[in-house]
Amino acid sequence: MAVSDQFGTTAEVGRAGSGFTIRVPATSANLGPGFDSFGLALARYDEVTGHLRESGLLIEVAGVGEGEVPLTHEHLVVRAVARAFESVGESLPGLALSCRNCIPHGGGLGSSAAAIVAGVLLGRELIADVGGRRLSDDDVLTLANDMEGHPDNVAPALLGGFTLAFLDPAGRPVAVRREVHPDIRVVVFSAHQSSSTQHTRGLLPAMVPHADASANAAAAGLLVHAITVDPSFLLPATRDRLHQDYRAPSMPESARLVAELRLARVAAVISGAGPSVIALVTGQFELDDWRRPGFEAAEVAVCADGAQIHPS
Repeated sequence: MAVSDQFGTTAEVGRAGSGFTIRVPATSANLGPGFDSFGLALARYDEVTGHLRESGLLIEVAGVGEGEVPLTHEHLVVRAVARAFESVGESLPGLALSCRNCIPHGGGLGSSAAAIVAGVLLGRELIADVGGRRLSDDDVLTLANDMEGHPDNVAPALLGGFTLAFLDPAGRPVAVRREVHPDIRVVVFSAHQSSSTQHTRGLLPAMVPHADASANAAAAGLLVHAITVDPSFLLPATRDRLHQDYRAPSMPESARLVAELRLARVAAVISGAGPSVIALVTGQFELDDWRRPGFEAAEVAVCADGAQIHPS
């Protein structure tokens, strides 16, 4: 368990003062054709507990990222809390923060979005608790989107379920939530290796063929219907021609797994920017038959509720 204050000295995290606990789900973005817009919340969680101090920063991290993430103001959750304070014209005083992480870093399962959402929501509660202006849900989505750079992961992290997110003409993020059909189950192939979203975005061409754009538009429309109404269309609805093939050379094992699953008529896609893979399945699915070196395979429920806030 890594614990440090802002000066890098070892300390114990106390519970002086009231605080809040934020639980945020993992997410899978794109879902094939829904590039930068579709997202799905998964029942695997990071949990953050924090309270204000008069001064100084105290951070505890356990689980994923322990001993690796910075225990300073550069910690992503701290940056998000500070961003929430800045948005109402205030400076973050001191903060005690305890993080329990289960979402893999750099795997395409929304770890950065979870940290950002957790921090912005924690900031909102802490600001309101000391009498400041309470941020609206739209404010939270906007701040989270600004930090993440796109809304496809932050939307399901906040709202749960299946979300469609986009930017309105003024550049503000908008998210629409839909219920996932009850027959759909999600199998997550969490990759042991990590990748950089910035790197994988750099692999995408500036222009794509008209036929590919047209095919993706049709598949994306069908995917909304398949996820919410009729899962029998999941396989054709998850066909992508905009991003996965271009990124395949950087994650050959993931691309091979997706291809093998789809050949077996399983609706499999790269999760977000990869290298993890998800499969949307109905009926019988023999998980043991699909275990592969380099991946941890598990069935993970859809998180219907999104981020949750509790006094601590």
